[in-house]
Amino acid sequence: MRISINANRCEPSPMRKFHPYAVEAEKKGRKIFHLNIGQPDLKTPEAYYAAIRQYNEETLEYAASPGMPILIDQIRDYYGRLGVELSQEDVLVTTGGSEALLLTCLSILDPYTEVIIPEPYYPNYTTFVHAAGGVIRALPTSPEDGYRYAYKERIESLITKNTRAILITNPGNPTGVVLTEEEMRMIADIAKKYNIYLICDEVYREFCYDEECGVPTMGRFADIADNLVIIDSVSKRFSACGARIGCVVTKNKELQQALLKFCQSRLSVATIDQIGAAALYSVDHEFFVRSKQEYRKRRDTVVGLLRQIPGVMVEEPMGAFYVMATLPVDDTNKFQYWLLEEFHDQNETVMFAPGAPFYETPGKGINEVRIAYVLKESDLVRAIDLLGKGIKQYRQQVMGLDE
Repeated sequence: MRISINANRCEPSPMRKFHPYAVEAEKKGRKIFHLNIGQPDLKTPEAYYAAIRQYNEETLEYAASPGMPILIDQIRDYYGRLGVELSQEDVLVTTGGSEALLLTCLSILDPYTEVIIPEPYYPNYTTFVHAAGGVIRALPTSPEDGYRYAYKERIESLITKNTRAILITNPGNPTGVVLTEEEMRMIADIAKKYNIYLICDEVYREFCYDEECGVPTMGRFADIADNLVIIDSVSKRFSACGARIGCVVTKNKELQQALLKFCQSRLSVATIDQIGAAALYSVDHEFFVRSKQEYRKRRDTVVGLLRQIPGVMVEEPMGAFYVMATLPVDDTNKFQYWLLEEFHDQNETVMFAPGAPFYETPGKGINEVRIAYVLKESDLVRAIDLLGKGIKQYRQQVMGLDE
């Protein structure tokens, strides 16, 4: 029986909190500092819970397949404040950003059609593209170049007669790369020139640490309306990952109809969570200001401490709440299992996300990691301390290096 999903990525994900090795370590009484998952620890705005408590309909009915008007209108108002005018038909509510990406891939891809994605990238993109029968054409980057990918010649060199889309995350997961206005315009022009889709995962757009970037969105380029698909979610923006509310934003009428068929096939997104999510969009702007300040402080702490560990290479991320780092070990996946099975300091250890699953190209990322700086500052300090101690011990005990 043929399985279309890449088998190399089907082992337990290191981005899960309840990874089997982590569960076993915790059974031994170990405390684990989880730098491996992008679960914000900031308080979810009270508006979400208040809206749910006030919901008192006698029957909990199906919602409309495209999404509830109360939520769609709030999303439209939000984009209006970003300078992007949307009609109700331009927004389809989904069960998180993940479903938004999956339905988009199922709608635009046929077997063996291609999607260009800068690597490293969020590993679930592989699942979504392969589920639709598509093929990923990786756009290479390097740690030495800060993982930047917006180079016209490099992108165009990957375009073939089978190319259907370019898929980017801005700000980036796992790299924290933020595109400049000029880079965004260049990529938009490529999509327009070759008449392909530009899928922009913008779930981290509020977290840009260079104030000149503002709140970036490809939606401001009105001339690519038929090419553009924006993926959005309340998960990261409002620290509400468990709400599972996302959306696809597109003005392409043909794509809207294809997406709507999938929305109808799964009937509707949870009514209660849509009610709560609609209230989130009324949160005061100061919420985002405070959130960004907190993440910037955590970023500075993590990057500063990583640079103190001998042999670690790290560039300062300009957005999201992740950092990619190169470690002086032979294999970060092997190193992670060793940290969970063999290492502890005062009965504490640390988890990160090994780098290889973020790459399509075999052999890349083997000594890289993604760190999510979503813990409070004191925990981050301890976590990086554990990482440094673990690296030193691993190099001596496993790699046999005399230091």
